[in-house]
Amino acid sequence: MPALPAQTKDLADYAERLHVAGLAPLWESMAALAPFEPQVRAAPHVWRYGLTRALLMKAGALIGAAEAERRVAVLANPALPGLMQATDTLYAGLQLLLPGETAPEHRHSQSALRFVVEGAGAVTTVDGEQAAMAPGDLILTPAGSWHEHRHEQGGEPVIWLDGLDVPLVGFLNAGFREDGGWRVGAGPIRQVRFPYADARAALAQMARAGQPDPHLGHVHDYAQGARGGWALPTLGARLTLLPTGFETRAYRSTASAVMTVVDGEAEVELGGRVFALGPRDVLAAPGWTWRTLRAPEDAVIFSFDDRPVHTVLGLYREERG
Repeated sequence: MPALPAQTKDLADYAERLHVAGLAPLWESMAALAPFEPQVRAAPHVWRYGLTRALLMKAGALIGAAEAERRVAVLANPALPGLMQATDTLYAGLQLLLPGETAPEHRHSQSALRFVVEGAGAVTTVDGEQAAMAPGDLILTPAGSWHEHRHEQGGEPVIWLDGLDVPLVGFLNAGFREDGGWRVGAGPIRQVRFPYADARAALAQMARAGQPDPHLGHVHDYAQGARGGWALPTLGARLTLLPTGFETRAYRSTASAVMTVVDGEAEVELGGRVFALGPRDVLAAPGWTWRTLRAPEDAVIFSFDDRPVHTVLGLYREERG
């Protein structure tokens, strides 16, 4: 790239005239607007489930579900101060519903998924369709769908991982929300609930049939319909099996992800940092960051990401080491 001209009084005066006219010199910001590779702001970060759960349960004692509307501990990446984001492009949070509580009906432009990490007895209703919530189940809430959460059976708290495309909808300034009332959704109902037993069985069949992908492990992508399709138009969801002693080769892609361990333990190396993950720990994996996964024992990992957006826009790129 050619060097910028030395700042002179004439250039400074010219820059001020551009500013007054509502103009800006591209030559001073070309590198930032069109970088040679993605400039990731989010940092790899782990939220330990033990601590997060304790703080979430404290919230349960301090504020009711109806008062809070959604009692969620947002997973806020420390490298993104002031932003309610786990990565540059993904929102994540852990939501608590106690026995007898209801998170009231509403709908919004943001697409959402819920991965149940603890407890049973709650039900999510999406455009009138009820979906029972049990550990390992994935529940989808397409954009514009009326939805509520009820915990009317059982005596234990139910906690799930929320994943939403909030940063994307916010960037596009396309967010709407409505509270209560209607039962008519924005479009045809697609599959709402994906039971853990089904996804886990698919992984077991893969393990019996052949060797894992050397860069990814055995992967089951949650899809809409027999012919495939993303879980949601803006969010992909995946269940990964890492056999005992398996280590992936280095891999990175433009998509960012949030992952949590369902069964076993795993070690994830992200951008040169190593994170030992136990059950229900949550890890932010920024895009375009080299990662390696290791499994001291059989490990199952759930993750969601923004691959659909990158793919449909022709922006998706990956590198395999």
